[in-house]
Amino acid sequence: MKVRISVNGRETAVEPGATVGRIVDSVVPDRARVAVERNKEIVPRATYDTTPVAEGDVIEVVTLAGGG
Repeated sequence: MKVRISVNGRETAVEPGATVGRIVDSVVPDRARVAVERNKEIVPRATYDTTPVAEGDVIEVVTLAGGG
């Protein structure tokens, strides 16, 4: 049975055992310039691949932009 979550405001279903890292990879081609929030808490980049997603999680993947 799939796990229902929200990613950037869109409802989606993922396989059980999916991680934040897998979600990030499905949204952006390069993890280097993103920040991720899970249920309104920042997820440290070093833990993306070990942080599981659960039913009802709200994930926000934000692309960081440089400027000058």
